[in-house]
Amino acid sequence: QVQLAESGGGLVQAGGSLRLSCVVSISTFSTMAWYRQAPGKQRELVATISWSVITKYVDSVKGRFTISRDNAKNTVTLQMNNLKPEDTAVYYCHRGDFWGQGTQVTVSS
Repeated sequence: QVQLAESGGGLVQAGGSLRLSCVVSISTFSTMAWYRQAPGKQRELVATISWSVITKYVDSVKGRFTISRDNAKNTVTLQMNNLKPEDTAVYYCHRGDFWGQGTQVTVSS
């Protein structure tokens, strides 16, 4: 069973930055993704990164968020800059059929 463990969430003021990390329990050659779910809303795909480091982002975070991976450390990172209150959500790491437990990001105005 693959396990994913997120860290790095927290409370930040609008305009601030946070860095989320996801450690995967096994070596992964798959596309990795970050999702988020705000209260009362459906889970939303935020960013993906392929094994060949091709990245994709939802329009609302383009230019502010950066997804990266370190295959030697089985880690995927989401650098979030210029955060906005609408970025408030639980952020989840995802690979294949597996999800992390989520980490809360709260952006105050």
